[in-house]
Amino acid sequence: MAIEMGGPGADGLGDVVRVLGEWQHDGWPVQLHPGDVGWFWRFGAERTAEATRTWSRAGEVLAVGLLDGAELLRLAFAPEALRDEELARQVVEDVSAPERGVLLEGKVHVEAPMGALVQDLLFEDGWESGERWTPLRRDLGAPVPDPGVRVEMIGPEQAHEWAAVLRASFDGSTFTDERWHAMAAGAPYVDARCLVVRSEQGEAVAAVTVWSAGEGKLGLIEPMGVHRAHRGHGYGRAITVAAARTLRELGSSSVVVCCPSSNVGAVATYRSAGLEQLPERRDLYRDAS
Repeated sequence: MAIEMGGPGADGLGDVVRVLGEWQHDGWPVQLHPGDVGWFWRFGAERTAEATRTWSRAGEVLAVGLLDGAELLRLAFAPEALRDEELARQVVEDVSAPERGVLLEGKVHVEAPMGALVQDLLFEDGWESGERWTPLRRDLGAPVPDPGVRVEMIGPEQAHEWAAVLRASFDGSTFTDERWHAMAAGAPYVDARCLVVRSEQGEAVAAVTVWSAGEGKLGLIEPMGVHRAHRGHGYGRAITVAAARTLRELGSSSVVVCCPSSNVGAVATYRSAGLEQLPERRDLYRDAS
């Protein structure tokens, strides 16, 4: 049967999230997670659907892509389809031809899991290694220690506090209360939690969202930030430990996060919270033509 590319539509996003969750296994390469779709959902269901692509054979979804901006496609594959040649060649054809409606002309990027055949084929087609990323992971089989700070789970009434911390954590962030509510209305948020750490004075000083993919599956941190006025006090480590504890309570087998290798401070923070640094990975890019 031929491989067919499609879009789920807003009504089909729940099925995409479910399939992505089934693919999150310990021991498999880190790849696009339901939480990545959940975090994108801050822009609303319609926009999330427009940014999502699926590749299927005989009605079975074998690969999912999320356009994280117009120039970056992030991919995930069913474990048994990671080296499926027919699938990989169709994905390469679709991402390489602007008329297929995936990536535009010019410089564009593809993020694929390590070991995926699609990486080999893109290299053969002239794509090059791009930005370096560092995945980190912590096993959640054993209890996670108390983070030693005041941690609070955020609901709709405190969304403004969470949003304010996030804006103060990332230069140029435009995150709003409305985007929090849109994110929380998405299908992936059923298995997600937003947390803040409070200082001794009661101020919200760090924020994180954790995304479970279900019992015994990988859980994701996306995003995590510390208010720029409260850095250097261990709040990043503390909220990462709190995130791990929460994911363990949700049944996750481990917690993963992936950040640019150039962000050495973030890598050090995650390592201080007990996450193990995994082999570095790179996205692939096609230069402007």
